[in-house]
Amino acid sequence: MSRRGNGYGNATMEAFWSTLKQELIYRRSFATRTEAITAIFDYIEGFYRRTRLHSALGFKSPLDYEFILN
Repeated sequence: MSRRGNGYGNATMEAFWSTLKQELIYRRSFATRTEAITAIFDYIEGFYRRTRLHSALGFKSPLDYEFILN
């Protein structure tokens, strides 16, 4: 964590929340809370970690990047 007043400590999570909202939340409406929770879980585990390319990882998915490191 960075010290108070230094925004770099939360930059990664802020970028994630922004991406989640732009790619999932703002494009759909959910009838129930359970439906929203399921959609968010599916987005994170099914798309964000397995398929989506991340510029910070050299345009590789997190699973591909982890495979390269091991």
